Amino acid sequence: MAGLWGRRYGRWGIAWLSSTAAVAAALGAPPLAAQSSQAQSTYDFNIPASPLASAIAGVGAVSGWRIAYPFTLPPAVRSNPLHGSMTPPQAVARLLAGSGLHYRVTGPQSIVLVDPARTAPGVGVVAADGAIVLDTIDVQGQQALGTPPPPYAGGQVATGGRLGILGNRDVMSTPFNITSFTAKTIADQQARNVGDVVKNDPSVRTTWADGSYSNQFFIRGFAVGNPDIAINGLYGLAPYQMAGTSWVDRVEVLKGPSALLNGMAPGGSIGGTINLVPKRATDDPITRLTLGYVSDGQPGGRVDVGRRFGENKEFGVRFNGSYANGRTAVDGQSTELGDAALGLDYRGERLRVSADLIYQKNYADNPVRPIYYRAGFQIPRPPRADADLGQNWYFARGEDAIGIVRAEYDLTDNVTAYATFGAHRNSLLGLYNFEYIKNARGDFDANNFYQPTYYEAWTGETGVRARFATGPIRHELTLTATRLYSELGNRSQTISSYSSNLYDPARIGLPDLSKWYNWTPRTSAATLSSLAVADSLYMLDDRIQVIVGGRFQNVLQKGWNVTTRAQTAFYDENAITPAVGLVLKPLERVSLYANYIEGLSQGPVAPVGAVNASETFAPIKSKQYEVGAKIDFGRITTTLSAFQIEQPNGVLDPATNRYGMNGEVRNRGLEFNVFGEVVPELRLLGGVALMDGVQTKTANGTNNGKKAIGIPDTQLNLGAEWDTPFLRGLTMTGRVIYTSSQYASVDNTQSIPGWTRVDLGARYTFERPGGKPVTIRAAVENLLGADYWAAASSTFGLARGAPRTFLVSTTFDF
Repeated sequence: MAGLWGRRYGRWGIAWLSSTAAVAAALGAPPLAAQSSQAQSTYDFNIPASPLASAIAGVGAVSGWRIAYPFTLPPAVRSNPLHGSMTPPQAVARLLAGSGLHYRVTGPQSIVLVDPARTAPGVGVVAADGAIVLDTIDVQGQQALGTPPPPYAGGQVATGGRLGILGNRDVMSTPFNITSFTAKTIADQQARNVGDVVKNDPSVRTTWADGSYSNQFFIRGFAVGNPDIAINGLYGLAPYQMAGTSWVDRVEVLKGPSALLNGMAPGGSIGGTINLVPKRATDDPITRLTLGYVSDGQPGGRVDVGRRFGENKEFGVRFNGSYANGRTAVDGQSTELGDAALGLDYRGERLRVSADLIYQKNYADNPVRPIYYRAGFQIPRPPRADADLGQNWYFARGEDAIGIVRAEYDLTDNVTAYATFGAHRNSLLGLYNFEYIKNARGDFDANNFYQPTYYEAWTGETGVRARFATGPIRHELTLTATRLYSELGNRSQTISSYSSNLYDPARIGLPDLSKWYNWTPRTSAATLSSLAVADSLYMLDDRIQVIVGGRFQNVLQKGWNVTTRAQTAFYDENAITPAVGLVLKPLERVSLYANYIEGLSQGPVAPVGAVNASETFAPIKSKQYEVGAKIDFGRITTTLSAFQIEQPNGVLDPATNRYGMNGEVRNRGLEFNVFGEVVPELRLLGGVALMDGVQTKTANGTNNGKKAIGIPDTQLNLGAEWDTPFLRGLTMTGRVIYTSSQYASVDNTQSIPGWTRVDLGARYTFERPGGKPVTIRAAVENLLGADYWAAASSTFGLARGAPRTFLVSTTFDF
């Protein structure tokens, strides 16, 4: 991977590493003489004197080279300053001058640092023939806490991401399809929330209207609710309606079920996982101010301050805050989003601790919401994307307070214990409508709701990770226990109704709210407890990697009547979900992988009217089979994946009137992803997903073989950045998002057409007096002003597409 993890984890080999030149040649790598020609590309470096680990990481981030050191770099060791245009080997040589360390180019765009004085296991030494001899090194960079994997060439995505119980892993050593979008991508695309970030992934679609107060998603054709977003691998902690991005360092998207890796999501999502990684203080001080504007009248700003303290910079403090308020591109709508986040951390020799305090307030005036529809007619054309379909007295007001503490301690050099605890409180008060289209002319009936809601969660995880060998096989064994308690209060009150039309919406007066409740008692509570074990096995110099494991999950759920507060539901079930993954590396930069993994969702309850009404069913197991190939060309990586996910569901047998788990939806797909630099001046990010979502088992076989709701055949996202040759510092950006048509009913009589969205932008970076950078960004989303239904789903009906939106911002570094 590009760059290094840092001083603490160097000995764990946080980069791709060939053990000897002979082994690399035997596996198809070019001889060193041939590799040397690849070292002639030069890069512009501007790295001040800093801790050596930080400076080495900087060389990797700029050049995309993989640089490894199988030993600890003391924090007190400082690098020489590095300025000018040179090759990566030349840059490393200048940084190491006077340190007593040496380096060796070990493969295409890969370097290993060598300390001739070290002879302990896992340490590089110079042999008599001049070749480097290395004991086995863990190339995963696995840890429960610490610096995330460094950016890949181009800086838009990272070289790896978090895989729950397995910790952080390099993407080439992962038997799953994962993409980790960096803080650079978030800033350069002026992403306001997580939904803006995942628009770079062709396997993800948002199923809630853009620019509103909530995010909901489809991944691989299955629903993933915003409450199922994780922070550092733990569910229940992310802002409940919509997560802002000012405090987020990485947005990691893992495709497919992940019951072994992360446990059961509280909402039962199986299509994939979105994980947020908070920002941490870096070795170099950060003082950054961003001022921005979004059409049609929304100014805002962000502040980012980070410092490290102590003799070896053990203590870190990072504060991020943002605020934006004003009119949006949708007529009659305004939004307000503010957040403040404090990240603290301590990195000692054996102990590492971090803490996060996050507060977010989200207010939407007359918010855009999903539009539902009845059966029996073709879905009408969408209204104008900027049309106001609500009332000027509608609103949604949400507030989140989050606290997380995490620690890990090295009991020995090979055994680490870790634990984390988090708490989250959300409140929402909404006054808005639920619209139901009733004919092809766009007429609809609407119910106005006054809806107070609250959500609370307490979650924790504890575990131990051990490294050992059995003969020629190296193991990384992890045992973990998790517990999540969540509580929800939801009072939905219909206060009035009216009828209108999508293309000529009616205006009505504000009803009397004095007789309606603006608070709610507890209506449901769930406790998710699990025990999991996973073993990663490495063979033949890590050319073969196998992951096996399983998780025991218990689900305890209770429900209460909102008015009488009498208990109305009780559910206590458990399940075991296994998983196995395989990675084969026939060549240094080629990975072939396969996995079988299960997802887990709460089992349903037989509905009223069935002969077995109120019968509860065991948790639903969804099964995924996946194979794929990943090729790292040095500065650009491509991934090809083929998958199949089977999800059972409940159906009512019309002959017996018995409800049972006899239904099934099966999604098959091919995914092609690409990220990195075609050449240093041109970067690509995106890909294409081809899916076939079919109802394989339905009631009485009526809809067998028909398409599943909301799953298009083709989803394409492709973005590019071009550094212009005619003006240094100017970068042009563009992105195309395409979604083919999709069905909106189980009988396939209702559908929405395909759509295409084009985004364009530019940014210009220059240095003001004193050498501090300034970056000006401008973008237009939905440049052509397309009006479209963005998605259809059985849960949220139709999602409106975003209108043409202008964004400008300027970032100052101090």
